[in-house]
Amino acid sequence: MTASRQAAALQQFRQLHRDGLLLLANAWDAGSARVIESLGAKAVATTSAGVAWAHGYPDGDVLPLARLVETVAAIARVIRVPLTVDAEGGYAEDPAGVGEAVAALADAGAVGINIEDGAASPDVLCAKIERVKQAAARRGVDLFVNARTDVYLRGLAPEDGRVAETLARAARYRAAGADGIFVPGLTDPAGIRAVAAEAGLPLNVMARPTLPAAAELAALGVRRLSAGSGISQALWGQAAVLARGFLETGHSTPLAEGAMPYPEINGLFTGR
Repeated sequence: MTASRQAAALQQFRQLHRDGLLLLANAWDAGSARVIESLGAKAVATTSAGVAWAHGYPDGDVLPLARLVETVAAIARVIRVPLTVDAEGGYAEDPAGVGEAVAALADAGAVGINIEDGAASPDVLCAKIERVKQAAARRGVDLFVNARTDVYLRGLAPEDGRVAETLARAARYRAAGADGIFVPGLTDPAGIRAVAAEAGLPLNVMARPTLPAAAELAALGVRRLSAGSGISQALWGQAAVLARGFLETGHSTPLAEGAMPYPEINGLFTGR
């Protein structure tokens, strides 16, 4: 990706966080990213779980960084919309290493990342965010850093204190240079409204069966809704159903039901 194209994509990506609700149907490889783009997606995000599984690794900072960088470069080659990458905990133990790891993702074509606090102290993520922004700036990239806090996902505070803890962390991450706040597991409308109104950063939530509808989320102030690993998980499930049936019966008909035509798939990559 050329520097001018990356700069334009970054400007476009930032603008998408100001224009209502950005829907991100997370991809896990170049093929899934291209399909998602072809359906009208305004940007493409990766799912760390989906990428890890596609390479034969479990989710959770286990995937070798080189594999992720290769995946990002492959996606960037076939799409024209902005690309943001789930960088998990940063793929390094120390903040300086995290900065360089994320800079490699920017070099491969990413204009944004997610980076998470997990069970660690917020101090750790603050240091990582600072180093990430510095490393990206040295390359002339104003990378969009979406700080993920696992207060809800991991139950890091009592239920009645989770909004306050999320807002406290959001303030610290914003001061460290974060551009957005991602709160997976946050689903109740009152909590969503409070975080969206007071965090001082565009709020990203993740798809869950109990999450309000997209129109309500937009009205509550949410600026970004991610599918997370949901699409990947659904396709793993469907693949297992089809493969099991074929192994048991050898019947061909179920394989064609709902299948995307070969020429249509092949055409997605012509000229890319």
